Amino acid sequence: MSGHNKWSKIKNKKGSEDARRGKIFTKLGRNISVAVREGGDNPEYNPALKAAIDKAKAENMPNDNIERAIKKASGDMDGANFERIIYEGYAKDGVAVIVDCLTDNKNRTAPDIRHIFDKNGGNLGTDGSVMFMFNRKGLIEIEKAGIDFDDLMLEVIDLGAEDVTDEGDTYQIITSVEDFQSIVDGIKKSDYKLTKADISYIADNLIDAQESNNKQIMKLIDALEDNDDVQEVYTNWNVPDSIED
Repeated sequence: MSGHNKWSKIKNKKGSEDARRGKIFTKLGRNISVAVREGGDNPEYNPALKAAIDKAKAENMPNDNIERAIKKASGDMDGANFERIIYEGYAKDGVAVIVDCLTDNKNRTAPDIRHIFDKNGGNLGTDGSVMFMFNRKGLIEIEKAGIDFDDLMLEVIDLGAEDVTDEGDTYQIITSVEDFQSIVDGIKKSDYKLTKADISYIADNLIDAQESNNKQIMKLIDALEDNDDVQEVYTNWNVPDSIED
């Protein structure tokens, strides 16, 4: 868990903020579009769309962008058809990697993902090769900003959360997939500032890599996340503090 949060903080420091946000918004828009096409454009009757909108708002995506993505997918505007594909593989030292993609051309995406693994010391595996090391969970992060940890824990556990941890700048809340949306809705009623709300793959255990391989593992994850078809990258890597230097 901590590894995931630490990597998120490192990502936020990298590169141009405008360029980074632009890429994130494009991916969030794609996620919204897929949810609309699969379940309709009304979030009250489409839980996947409601979750996609909450995820976008947690990343401060403008409402205009959200509405545009919904319209594009509902047929008011032209747009590509995307499908979700999960790739699994390994980085150096047996670090497991799950790559969640939305693509309009899997014949392009598959070789691109394989090339990124090969170029950065990893290898693309087969379906199921690493998935057994992870659990599908709801992951919510909120700004600490004067919030008492014990009070928050009592509140969200009462809502059905499985775990709450202090991650430095944020509190991190883990939920079951089934209870995720109701807990997000309950948290929003308390006016907490969400910085993340998503269904994630959470590693059962984090593993350490050799110090000499840490930067190459980071390069692999970074290259995967820079690919336009990649929505999220999940690993069981215990990100060392020294990687931020």
